[in-house]
Amino acid sequence: MPTSAIRLVRFTGRLLLALAAVTMLVVVFLALIALTDGAGSGLAAWLTTLGVGAVLALWRGRHRTWPARIVPFLPVVVAAALTATVCIPTVPTARRYPPALPFVTTQHWSLTTGSRVAVYHYPPADPNTRHPIPLVYLNGGPVRGISVLDHRFLQLLARQGYDVYAYEQAGGGRSDLLPMGQYTISRSVRDLAAFIGRLDKGKVDILGFSSGGAVLTRALADPSVAARLHRAIIAEPGPMDGPTAHIAGHKGRKSARGLAPALTGPRSTHVPRYAVAFGLMRLGLLSPDTGLIGQAEGVNAFTAADLGSDTASAYCARDAHRIPAEDTAQNFSFSPAASLRVQQTVKDSPSIAPQLGRSRTPAMLMIAECSSQVRQWETTVLADDPAIQRTQYMPGVGHHMWNGLDANNDRAVAVITAFLQGKRAPLPNYPTRDEIPAFLRDHE
Repeated sequence: MPTSAIRLVRFTGRLLLALAAVTMLVVVFLALIALTDGAGSGLAAWLTTLGVGAVLALWRGRHRTWPARIVPFLPVVVAAALTATVCIPTVPTARRYPPALPFVTTQHWSLTTGSRVAVYHYPPADPNTRHPIPLVYLNGGPVRGISVLDHRFLQLLARQGYDVYAYEQAGGGRSDLLPMGQYTISRSVRDLAAFIGRLDKGKVDILGFSSGGAVLTRALADPSVAARLHRAIIAEPGPMDGPTAHIAGHKGRKSARGLAPALTGPRSTHVPRYAVAFGLMRLGLLSPDTGLIGQAEGVNAFTAADLGSDTASAYCARDAHRIPAEDTAQNFSFSPAASLRVQQTVKDSPSIAPQLGRSRTPAMLMIAECSSQVRQWETTVLADDPAIQRTQYMPGVGHHMWNGLDANNDRAVAVITAFLQGKRAPLPNYPTRDEIPAFLRDHE
């Protein structure tokens, strides 16, 4: 073999060994991040990895002459540079709140629970058509700001004569953050009760969407909270308790997930620090209260594009190429860590079926045709709550039922207002409790 070929083989072998060494050190670093829960913004794992790499480099170079002893340190330097990017914040670590919305005043209410929440009020457009019972909206998330798309829908309800109030749950949008350990589904229910008390307008109607629907369902199972509710609309609810959360069952008809163009805009997950933090959190290898990134930093970093296909999953496949912009970059706010924390407390909670079975608050369930929710999350509520008077299966829409497309908003308003006013439903009462098995079989 020619000398040049031998040199090339040796160089290639050394390069592969160096790459293997870098990879090994990066894997060690990630393992230490998980083991230390990101202590000290990841510096504990970084220093330990650097120390391990230095010791191994000294051992590999112990029989070499002085200049050659430096070579084993090169992979350590490269690995140190790569992993250091995980330890350095690239966004402010103090909370940056979204700017004020131009079309509604943001109020801040301090609740008796200790939460300080952002509140929005849409009074009836025509005082002569005012409905006597206030309507409170609980948005989804959990721990996400109210989108501009939802604000437009609330304005539409106000034009129907409803006195509409909405608040961003603690940690979401313009509401103040909580210590991570205080984000629980039970706290969300207590905040709802405290909000109704602070509103001081007697009983209220509630529209709860997605995770807000789960909060509402649990409120209906709590007699002290349910006593403050006049009527309840549970729209596309998330799981109401631990047993329900662990159901892996049917979903609705095909959504736009995997069909819609990717969301444009910056992604925090293209930055190593946040890719590691959010990725390991989602895998359960970092706690929501991780020392790698603080809660405020995580909220500041996370963008709408980071939701990826989750947004597309809220729309029918037929709408894949016309999904509306749900929010603006300035208004978007989501706390992935707090959201995971709330979801975990739902998974860890015991069944509320016995308590929900005693509910007497008139309620309506709304289910989307292309729902991305597990069907049994919705039908379990129907089966367990005897006070659900009607179910409205919403054709042609996904999880986000009021989305501004076609006549979807008008259809949702018609369904909601008919129930609140005790009028005949515009859609068939479907499915009924007896029809649940057939519904699960026929509407996949």
